[in-house]
This record gives sequence, C-alpha cells and structure tokens, in this order.
Amino acid sequence: MKNFAIAIHGGAGTILRSSMTPEKEQQYTKALNDAISAGYKILEAGGSSLDAVEASVMFMENFPLFNAGRGAVFTHKGMHEMDASIMDGATLEAGAVCGISNVQNPVHLARVIKEKSGHVLLSGGEAAVFAKKMKLPFQPDEYFFNDERYKQWQDVKDSDTYQLDHTDKTETGEKKFGTVGAVALDMNGNIAAATSTGGMTNKKFGRVGDSPIIGAGTYANNKTCAVSCTGHGEFFIRAVVAYDISCLMEYKEMNLHDACNYVVKDKLVKFGGEGGLIAIDANANIELVFNSDGMYRAWKKNNDETQVRIYED
Repeated sequence: MKNFAIAIHGGAGTILRSSMTPEKEQQYTKALNDAISAGYKILEAGGSSLDAVEASVMFMENFPLFNAGRGAVFTHKGMHEMDASIMDGATLEAGAVCGISNVQNPVHLARVIKEKSGHVLLSGGEAAVFAKKMKLPFQPDEYFFNDERYKQWQDVKDSDTYQLDHTDKTETGEKKFGTVGAVALDMNGNIAAATSTGGMTNKKFGRVGDSPIIGAGTYANNKTCAVSCTGHGEFFIRAVVAYDISCLMEYKEMNLHDACNYVVKDKLVKFGGEGGLIAIDANANIELVFNSDGMYRAWKKNNDETQVRIYED
C-alpha cells in the first residue's frame, strides 16, 4: 500500500488546560476530528492532496470556533478581512487571497485563483469581483457575526492595540494565533498545503499577515515538504518560515524533523517569533512543532488511528 497522510492545525498560542472548560475542549476535539476526516476520506479514496487540504480547511472555515471564515475576528472598522492560500507541491502552482470579505470559503477562492486567474495573489475588492465572476458563494455580514469575537473587538476597538485572536481579561496573558491549515500526502506521492485566517482583532490599515504569502505561511514542494504556519505573522513573514524549512531540506539536506525544530524552536525564538506549524514530506513523515504553550492539531497516516492534541504534553 502506498503511504498517504494528513495533518491539520487550528491555531497556536497560550492554550492551557486551566483556562479551557471541558465543554469547549470537547467542541475543539470534535471539530478537529471532523475536519481531518473531511480530508482523510478524499485521500483514502485515492483523491489528491490538494483536494484533501482544501476540504479540511473549508470545514474549519465553516466552524465558528476557529479564526477563519465564519469565525473570523473583527477589524478596527468592525468588518471581517480574511486571507488564505493553497499550494500544489507537484507543480509549485499556488493561489492566494488577502483582505477578502463575505466570501464563504476564502481557501476555495485561493484554489480558484490558482487555477483560473492567471495570477497567484489577489486582494480586497477586486478579488471579490473575481470571486463573483467565478460564482463562488458569498454570505452576508450576519453569517460571520459571533458573540465571542464581537466582545473581543469591543474590549479593544477604541484603542490602538490589536489582539492575536484574543486576550481575555479573565484569562490573563492568553494569546491564540488564530489560523487554520492543512498539509497532506496522497497515494500518488504528491503533497499540498493550505492556510486560512481572519487575522488579528482590531487590525487596521489593511494589515496582512503571513497566511496568504507563499513561502511565509504556506509552501509545498514534492522534493521537500508541505508547510502551513500559525503564529505572529509579522515574524513569520520576516523569517520566510515555510520556504526556509524547504530550503534547509533541499540545500542543507536536513530531514523534516530537524528543519522544523531549528526554525520554530531556535531561529524564530531568537528574534521573538511565537507560534507553530505543521509539515509533511513525501515519505509521510509528519511534524507538528510549536514554541507556544499549545496548538490545536490532528494527524492521521494510512489506516492508523486519528491523533488529536491541544496542549503541549
């Protein structure tokens, strides 16, 4: 049997048992199980890694607990500006979108951009025009409204601060880097990656993070690996994290484990970058590495049991 595997993440940060209710933990665990199943079923049936990562990310975009799609946080203007990207490791083709509003599934738009626009990255209002031309589903503002996200915005909307997903006053210091992503290997030996996010609460000036930037938040190359990142985007952009891991494997001949751990736990830490990533190579090796207290994550290889984790241990 040929190897196939998939891994997903739903964000990293200060995620502690002490601040998680049993009900919320159960919700996240079920959502991660369901999200990885959406992609795994495609791989199990002989489908492509590209289809698998898109399906898993779309599930998380539709689940309001994750800061992507329906669960996207509010900007300073009380809007939702979403970013997403997808990359095919077999062809190095990629599609991405930033600053998009009202599109139900930004990662699907990224896929359509890759395949039908002739470009890699589209932004804002003109990206919405393209999405409408492609007849992608849109949703009204009410679809993206979430009481918890709204409260997070209300706490900081009159200030110049932004929040990394959220910092709750009752949970001092809690930071969550709200991004979702998936990486997969299919039976044909092809790998792919996809990432989607709602960005930062109270973000201004059209801020864009690493998620839609190929090489920073997302990268895939059959020769090396597929990577999806979650963290403080400015640092991940400056470190070109996703591509850096691929480069270490290609030019330094590091294995996936060593490359991921060097970038996340050494290089990023040295200049203040917090977060994590998931990665996979053509041999179905999977890495789920983070330098924060936790990361919502799940993985499944061949017919093994699905593994779901939230905390560091």
